[in-house]
Amino acid sequence: MRRRQFLKSCLAAASAVTWTSRAGARTRLQDAGATARPARIRCAAIGLNHSHIYGQIDAVVRGGGRFVSFFAPEADLADALARRFPSAARARSPREILEDPSIHLVLSASVPNERAPLGIDVMRHGKDFMVDKPGATTLDQLAEVRRVQAETRRIYSVLIERHESKSLTRAGELVKAGAIGEVLQTVGLAPHRMSPATRPAWFFERERYGGILCDLASHNLDAFLFFTGSTRADVVASQIGNLRHAQYPGLEDFGDVMLRGNRGSGYIRVDWFTPDALPSFGDGRLTILGSDGYIELRKNVDIGGRPGANHLFLADHKQVRYVACDDVVVPYSERLVDDVLNRTETATPQAQTFLAMQLALEAQRAAQRIMRPPA
Repeated sequence: MRRRQFLKSCLAAASAVTWTSRAGARTRLQDAGATARPARIRCAAIGLNHSHIYGQIDAVVRGGGRFVSFFAPEADLADALARRFPSAARARSPREILEDPSIHLVLSASVPNERAPLGIDVMRHGKDFMVDKPGATTLDQLAEVRRVQAETRRIYSVLIERHESKSLTRAGELVKAGAIGEVLQTVGLAPHRMSPATRPAWFFERERYGGILCDLASHNLDAFLFFTGSTRADVVASQIGNLRHAQYPGLEDFGDVMLRGNRGSGYIRVDWFTPDALPSFGDGRLTILGSDGYIELRKNVDIGGRPGANHLFLADHKQVRYVACDDVVVPYSERLVDDVLNRTETATPQAQTFLAMQLALEAQRAAQRIMRPPA
């Protein structure tokens, strides 16, 4: 009865389906649907090289964190963060943060290949770590992260799309309630806009950013594990290539991967080919195929359809519905702070975080390089 009531409450929020063309867009930084809780922990940031750090700080503050200090060696990045968070102190070195016993959680969006070494240092100082994706850029880094996390029992949390998304949260609720039966496969499409003039030098250096599957596929690898419930998985095949950006030899602008898990299969395509006219950084899609229906998420834009983001469509044996997601509260922020305080794993199980990282790195390492077709 509770399952039926939940499904009815979710689907009752759906408005009538219309197919008129409308313009509209939003960026990936979306309101997670919750007001900030009173501060319960103190957090700090080390490494501000990606703008995702702003969303990381906002997420922890929503969950009950007080952002107290930060460090970055780049003066321009530190100055910008200070303007956004004027109450936070500017540390003189990473040590000042790492050796402060009052700080519970350290956040980072440093250059990708520097994140795992920093996280290891953070955990060895008895603090938890929340990092932008990718959380490691080599399998050797991941092995050391796993070893130190097991030794220290600290949290190593990677902020990925599911932790910020209303539509993914609602889809998780529907899948858990049995709305589409048993999940058989996920298909994730993740195009991105590159805007090379806005990118730092490390963005084009393979060793520093880790490769396109290590980076962009991280979100959908997590979604594959989350929705299928797989606890073991293998990379069946993967490809990478630089198809249209020869002027940046270290860049990979296309990649895809096929997965086989113990509870379902998956396919992911990522690229840097979003056209300029699209009113979003990328038309991200996720299809969740079930035994009794399927869910399609249009995460950032419903091209030619409704305005805004977080679009969820559900088809089963009875009807097709558009399911509203505006009222969804994304639980990650509060759960992460709870986990820091209670030493639990309610935000995301640590094993799932590490398996998603492992699959990204294995897909990257095993990928066949494809070439630009001849003119």
